Amino acid sequence: MRRFPLLLLCTIVLVDVSQCSAQVIFHKKKKVDKSTDASNTVEPDKQLYDKAMADIKHGKYETGRLSLQTLINTYPDSEYLAKAKLAIADSYFREGGTANTTQAIAGYKDFIVFFPFLPEAAYAQMQVAMANYNEMAKADRDNTHAKAAEEEFQTFLQKYPKDPLAPQAEQRLRDVQEVLAEGQFRIAYYYYLKGDRRAAAGRLIPLTRRYPLYSKSDTALWMLGDIFEKSERKDIASNYYAQIVRNYPLSPKVPDAKGKLKQFGVPIPQPDAKAVEWMTAEQNTPRPKESVFHKPMDLFHSGPDIRTAAEHGLPNMEPETDSSANADVLSGGNRSTMGSGTGKTGIVATVKPGEAAPEGTPAAGSPSEDVNSNSSSDPSTTPAASAPAATESSSSDTATSQGAATEANGGSSSQSANGTTGDSSKTDSNSTQGSNDSNQKESSSKKKGLKKLIPW
Repeated sequence: MRRFPLLLLCTIVLVDVSQCSAQVIFHKKKKVDKSTDASNTVEPDKQLYDKAMADIKHGKYETGRLSLQTLINTYPDSEYLAKAKLAIADSYFREGGTANTTQAIAGYKDFIVFFPFLPEAAYAQMQVAMANYNEMAKADRDNTHAKAAEEEFQTFLQKYPKDPLAPQAEQRLRDVQEVLAEGQFRIAYYYYLKGDRRAAAGRLIPLTRRYPLYSKSDTALWMLGDIFEKSERKDIASNYYAQIVRNYPLSPKVPDAKGKLKQFGVPIPQPDAKAVEWMTAEQNTPRPKESVFHKPMDLFHSGPDIRTAAEHGLPNMEPETDSSANADVLSGGNRSTMGSGTGKTGIVATVKPGEAAPEGTPAAGSPSEDVNSNSSSDPSTTPAASAPAATESSSSDTATSQGAATEANGGSSSQSANGTTGDSSKTDSNSTQGSNDSNQKESSSKKKGLKKLIPW
């Protein structure tokens, strides 16, 4: 009986405590928004900027961009105008996606146009290059973003060579050029295995000239040497074998290249000291090893493989042009014929790693690029094909001289004059007939050539 009053007292105390806690929670003060507080003396443009940056930080990109755009439209003279434009581009970049990346690139370029002298202009240029870099596809896919990234990184390094981001941009440029060169090499290797020497050489030659830091440049030079050797142009083939020995002295293909040079009777060049230093640094650079699951898992990865990209040496800083992209032969140096016959000339030069392409490169499709054809089989290019034209000119000159001599004598009869005129007209008709025959022969030879190229 004595326990009941004690239990009742404890129940009353617990009820009172719960009521007190409920009252405390109910009367808790709300947080005050400092941005709208009357005691806040911060400028309104600063408030908009801070609120927008907080929203972007928490992933509210649309809300943040709306606040920044309000700042730009409402306060055109604000000191936060440049920061707001850059923050809008950054928000698109952080959000990701193809459409947002396009908006980010446009925003960064607008910032560079309106504020070219601000320190943030270098950052904006770097972000334009990185946006294209992140969208870069594999080597055997569309290389639009890869080419755009190469151009933007080159622009950054030319405009801001002393910027703290310059080393990072230089390495990214090596990665991009590795991907571009790999894409060209795969196409050339396909034509090389297929036996199409012309198509293979047309891609390997500009590749070795434009991307000397490419990890397979020595293999590309070896393929070029083999192509010209099979085309019976050992003088040109020896040039590519010599480049392997001189510019890639630590390559595993150097012993074979030296053997080819000895076979051709060409002096073996000395290795370049800078090339030895560069290849030694590349070999000593630690790289991730390729695991057993790398190739299968690479099928699910959309980005390119840049593990073999060079990490030393100066990348190519010259922007790609149509002539350099489509050229099938090296330019400069010595001129030499690519095949037997007339009109088939090729230009060959030695280019060291990091050296710019010389001027005067012939465009693709010109007669000087034919590696696989023999000009002697085409009757239109042989000296005999031009014989009718020479006969025509010589006969007409003879008739003219005869008519002039007859008029100069003056005592000749009209019969002799008519006879001379008749001979000249016969000669002209014969020459016209000869020219027609030559045109028919040329057209027939062209038709035969087209039938060889296009059997159907």
